[in-house]
Amino acid sequence: MRKLHQDGLLELTAIHGDGTTTPAKKGGDNLGYSGHKHLKGDKVVAFCDRRWNVIPPFVSATGNRNESSPLLREALPRLNHIARAIGMNLQGSTISLDGVYDCRANRKAIFNRDMIPNIPENPRGRKLQFNPAIFEERFRTIERVFAWEDMFRRLLLRFERLSPVHYAFKTLAYTMSNLRHYG
Repeated sequence: MRKLHQDGLLELTAIHGDGTTTPAKKGGDNLGYSGHKHLKGDKVVAFCDRRWNVIPPFVSATGNRNESSPLLREALPRLNHIARAIGMNLQGSTISLDGVYDCRANRKAIFNRDMIPNIPENPRGRKLQFNPAIFEERFRTIERVFAWEDMFRRLLLRFERLSPVHYAFKTLAYTMSNLRHYG
């Protein structure tokens, strides 16, 4: 990440995020019944910039649960920590997320870090700031990142029983996608 920043390849004015679920073929150390579906796996929230660079670290939860909101609030401090570590300032950056993340707690967590949330709001609620152009850009970026992740067959289905091994492969895939600038 530091090399991408030094070479001017990071564009952090808009940060796009979303969650993805990786189904598991076998049981594992933290895989289990999710409460409503019999699919085992894990949910990952990842962020990327406008140039499809994945910004580590990603945050994960076990099972196929709809835990997007708590995962986002756990991921934001880590995102700020990574930005500070490479010498970047995220103040004033726009965080573009799916409508699943639309809640007062998520918006407050983003505002408290001096960033601007760009989340489509519930049409029955009060009108908040929303930029549809940035939201459309989100589909071209984070969904492309997840499509690149799907090219790694080992990550398409989770075969590893131990979570650290699976997340190491996921980190390696994200690193390889970030290194495309240097190939």
